[in-house]
Amino acid sequence: METLRERYAENTRRTLLDTGLRLFSERDYASVSAEELVRTAGLTRGALYHHFNGKPGLFEAVFEELERQATERIRTAIAPVSDPRERAYRGVDAFLEVCADDTYRHVVLQQGPVALGWPRWRELDHLHLGGLVLDIVNAALEAGRLRPHPATLVARAFYGALTELSITITETDEPEQARTQAAALVRDLIGGVVTDGVPPSA
Repeated sequence: METLRERYAENTRRTLLDTGLRLFSERDYASVSAEELVRTAGLTRGALYHHFNGKPGLFEAVFEELERQATERIRTAIAPVSDPRERAYRGVDAFLEVCADDTYRHVVLQQGPVALGWPRWRELDHLHLGGLVLDIVNAALEAGRLRPHPATLVARAFYGALTELSITITETDEPEQARTQAAALVRDLIGGVVTDGVPPSA
């Protein structure tokens, strides 16, 4: 049974996360100070350091929460579909819709590389979305619908393409047009590796 102390700790952590999400969504990472975070949350600086080891740790926790939500949203979109090609199409569409969300775009795609550094950003992004891409590729392989390329290489290729396209969309003055063009491009790329074959015999 959860104790009062544990409940208070979780409420404090949640308050800091919600405050961080709001402030990091509204402004650039560098312009949000640790003092502002704790003042807005109505908590102490000690609470911030206890739960997140400071502003960088809080940003990373907010970043990961958004990535988990994005992954779940994509999984929900592809869950009703069994055809590997259609699963890939729906996954791409769902991912690009996530990238169009103002909060995700600002925190994850624009501020993430700045706040975390490129290596850590790539590590965390791949941890959440890279595994999902590999799952889709493996499902196509098992169904005999993928040309004979190593699954890991195919997954990396598509993950890399999606990563670059998502960042490109954030940098353009016409994000909706760029998103439509990106979706069409990735569909063509998928068409190049997915076949109309039959599942391999047992």
